[in-house]
Amino acid sequence: MTAQISTDVDTEHLRPLLEQLSLEDKAALVQGADFWTTVPLPQIGLRAMTLSDGPAGVRGPRWDEREPSLNLPSGSALAASWDDALAYRYGAAAASEARRKDVDVVLGPTINLHRSPLGGRHFECFSEDPELTSGLAAAYVRGLQDNGVAACPKHYVANDSETDRFTVDVQLDDRPLRELYLAPFERAVADAGAWTIMSAYNSVRGVTMTENDLLETPLNSEWGFDGVVISDWTAVRSLDAVAASQDLAMPGPAPAWAGLVDAVREGRVSESDLDRKVLRLLLLAERVGALGSDAAVTPAPVDARAFAREAAVEGTVLLANDGVLPLSPALSRIAVIGHNALEARTQGGGSATVLPEQIVTPLEGIRTAFANAEVAYEIGAVVQEGVAEIPLSQITNPATGLPGVRVSFFDADGAELFAEDRRSTALVWFGGDAPIAASRRVVLEADYVAAETGEIELGFAGGNPGLLQVDGETVLDEAPVVEGTDLGAAFLNPPSLTATVAVQAGVARRIRLELRVNESESPLSGALSATLGIAPERTDPDELIARAVASAADAEVAVVVVGTNSKVESEGYDRTDLALPGRQDDLVRAVAATGTPTVVVVNAGSPVELPWAHDVAAIVQGYFGGQEFGTAVADVLTGTAEPGGRLPTTWPAALADVPVAEVTPTDGALAYTEGIHIGYRAWLKDAVAPAFPFGHGLGYTTWSWGAAQRDGDALEVTLANTGDRPGKHVVQVYAERADSSIERPVRWLVGYGVVRAAAGQTVTARIPLPDRRFAHWADAWEVEPGAFTLRIGASAVDAPLEFGWDVAAG
Repeated sequence: MTAQISTDVDTEHLRPLLEQLSLEDKAALVQGADFWTTVPLPQIGLRAMTLSDGPAGVRGPRWDEREPSLNLPSGSALAASWDDALAYRYGAAAASEARRKDVDVVLGPTINLHRSPLGGRHFECFSEDPELTSGLAAAYVRGLQDNGVAACPKHYVANDSETDRFTVDVQLDDRPLRELYLAPFERAVADAGAWTIMSAYNSVRGVTMTENDLLETPLNSEWGFDGVVISDWTAVRSLDAVAASQDLAMPGPAPAWAGLVDAVREGRVSESDLDRKVLRLLLLAERVGALGSDAAVTPAPVDARAFAREAAVEGTVLLANDGVLPLSPALSRIAVIGHNALEARTQGGGSATVLPEQIVTPLEGIRTAFANAEVAYEIGAVVQEGVAEIPLSQITNPATGLPGVRVSFFDADGAELFAEDRRSTALVWFGGDAPIAASRRVVLEADYVAAETGEIELGFAGGNPGLLQVDGETVLDEAPVVEGTDLGAAFLNPPSLTATVAVQAGVARRIRLELRVNESESPLSGALSATLGIAPERTDPDELIARAVASAADAEVAVVVVGTNSKVESEGYDRTDLALPGRQDDLVRAVAATGTPTVVVVNAGSPVELPWAHDVAAIVQGYFGGQEFGTAVADVLTGTAEPGGRLPTTWPAALADVPVAEVTPTDGALAYTEGIHIGYRAWLKDAVAPAFPFGHGLGYTTWSWGAAQRDGDALEVTLANTGDRPGKHVVQVYAERADSSIERPVRWLVGYGVVRAAAGQTVTARIPLPDRRFAHWADAWEVEPGAFTLRIGASAVDAPLEFGWDVAAG
């Protein structure tokens, strides 16, 4: 049964424009024009609106290294700041990027919850807690929209894992749905006024989300949403989505709505439903400056690189420190070890990927910060799987003589349709000018010059059959085997094929890769992903560790950078374990055993097991820190900046300890049997100690807690910086109700606030605590009157202050 559609949106002033449109115009408008834009209707002054992937940067309508983007820290890194003001500025920076790229709608933030640490898209989401996620989400949305660009919080709703994401049916009760999974979307809409929302691929309780009544209630009827529900790409499955509150089907023209005009004329679809969608799209256009003569708002200027660096520092969590950090500026020899030190992951894999102009790696950052020290480097353990793009400095475009690669597109008769000169060998066409759909062969050509004489593992990654030649000789002629059925994973993280090729330093070899495309029907027939690249050398792993150990033994301190790769954390599939890939655990143990103080930097977007945690001097969790990741790491290691982060997600010692881990559906359904107990709530319920609790994070100064007092609906907490340097603290407020008549978590986060203080300074945090923070869902929001106990402190388990808080019935 379809919910009653609400009609109280203020769009009446746009009705005269609606009345000028034909049925065909209206049907076209509610579908995209292509991958990234909406249909223009110049007769009413409506230009096309451009949508773009974020949320940690704005790629723009073309996936092209020639049009670079600001690469901000990942969603989990932003959440680790626990700083709503920073989230607002993050949104503002995204708005500035969006307007630079003529983008009207940023597809973000991603505000699904970290229900399980195995979630493959964990890095893109904020937190395991609905309160923290809600506050950050609302601030991000305001930052974007105050600067004239629409936010699109996603994915509505319960899209918390990737396995069978297109078809999985999430089964959960109303209470966890309302209190956990809908809560961030409610705050983004009701408090921040989001102009759009993205509907998810999955089903909830048997109905796919683009047809689900949840799009109307609570989104429209309770929260007052007056914006546009945009589908995730290809998520609209049928005309049944028209009667639901699904407003825009992307990309377009949407095959599922191809018969929309006829369906209206035949009475199978109500034209009033269509009109409602058109009016909302016109309102969105008005808001972003796409309708009439009013120009789009000009965002406030942003120093993009400086902000990226600051945001990375603010999201860096100091997990452990025996006093070795900050490092002494007098150090003369530092051993930097780890694949991720040289080839850092600044972002997770998938549609959120942007192409930055430059990246500062940890190795570069440390060498710059310690300019007078000898900084030695060893890879230690290989993390990369498959081929990586060839460095631009080693390839020449044979057509231009400039650094890069020539790409040519041919039709079935062998006629060249199009050619372009690219500055990367890792290429994605998902929109843009290249005639992918009309092509049958795509050819990449470049002259490669090796830096050293020896052998390389040359190959390609992609989902299409390929012929790879070196100086005219065929070295590969194979079709990659794509595992699984997720088109997104196959497209964005395809398998690799390689062959061993002898090279000589300084001698050019002509490389030609020919891909056969569009040999079968696919929903992604107009898109292509391919990488011409080199896989890691096949050096004995024990030898790599031995080299690292020798380097560490000869140094005053060893900095080991460990992390994940694109096969571990990406859109399209979930993780199978929490272990670091390759021999990285063995590497850390071996380096620590030298006796040299060992600092480990973790370059991962979500929790990983750290079985050597008690063997090292310090652990720094850097997340996917964006393009200034290496500079931020150096700032934290040297003490130039305070590590500002606190964990937004509980870190387990081992996967076996995790109370909620299941991400694999059974018979098509994934049951959220844990109810309201996810994240730290589940850990507290099971009385199991994690490796590092929710909210945990250290700094470089010391603090003492003062007193708490109530001021209306806010809590005021005083604390003093008792150390000898300025610092940041995050005040966390948890509620308990031991005598509750309903099931509740042991404790749950009800508020938080960032304070900063100079050495010796006392400061006060003021944290609003409206009654809703204490409410529960029982067919409506209800507040159990009486006394709650507030626990105030530095994490979910370190909360030394206790304060009584009375709540009236309501």
